[in-house]
Amino acid sequence: MRQIRSGSDTVPVRVMQFDDYVAGLPKYFAEDGDIVMSHVLAMLSSTFPAGEDFFVRSVAAVRDEITDPQLLADVDGFIGQEEMHGRQHALLNSRLAEFGYPTGGIDAYVRGLYWVRERIQSKKVNLAFTAALEHYTATLAELLLTDEKARQAVGKPGARDILTWHALEESEHKAVAFDVYKAMGGSELMRIVVMYLTDLLFIVETGVMALISIAMDRDARRQPMKLLRSFARLPRSPFMSLRAVRILAQYHRPGFHPNDRDTTQLIADWRQALFGRDGQLTDVRAG
Repeated sequence: MRQIRSGSDTVPVRVMQFDDYVAGLPKYFAEDGDIVMSHVLAMLSSTFPAGEDFFVRSVAAVRDEITDPQLLADVDGFIGQEEMHGRQHALLNSRLAEFGYPTGGIDAYVRGLYWVRERIQSKKVNLAFTAALEHYTATLAELLLTDEKARQAVGKPGARDILTWHALEESEHKAVAFDVYKAMGGSELMRIVVMYLTDLLFIVETGVMALISIAMDRDARRQPMKLLRSFARLPRSPFMSLRAVRILAQYHRPGFHPNDRDTTQLIADWRQALFGRDGQLTDVRAG
């Protein structure tokens, strides 16, 4: 296990301990016990530990080639934040596995997928995929931090607090992998092509994972009407809104940069809300 890096003022590393928050999480933790949303969020969480590890390896592989001191400090913050995300989501995933969610199987699949990718792709392509997936997480983060309905949809505090903290840090480091990719000479053509591939893979794989998880859920099958109503609500989710599609689509634009979407004040507000004097998560932050 790597030593936690200190990061930078822009991308600080916070050591978090969500053990107590996760312990009381119910099986259907999404708003109003929504079955489908609980499965979708559980499957997203299942992909995070292996995904964060891939992001870290992709950026760390070129760290010694970075000459800009600020970017180098932000890279250290990026690595520290992503490692902490992986640890806390692994904790959440262990709790979800107790209810029968196939978090372990999804984690194994994702790890295998990245194992193959890293053996056939160049460092630059790995960075391109990392930057593309970081735009997905930054988009989800912005939706969560700006839309009360999105936070309510996540449901119970154990899951909501982890995802809100995660969203803040995704917003803080949303440009780091992108800037590393560009610093390594990554082209606009590769960046955009890889994003289109990521669009396809992310949507298809997440959908298939959620359907498999639901199909394995005996409790869900015993409540067919509740399950059907849950499926009917899904298209109205803030995470599937036209706003989400528009933000994601901006990445396809030539000349795009993550900081084109100015979230500086949003980050400042949530830093205060979560880690200020009376912050919601001050008791979860170690030290």
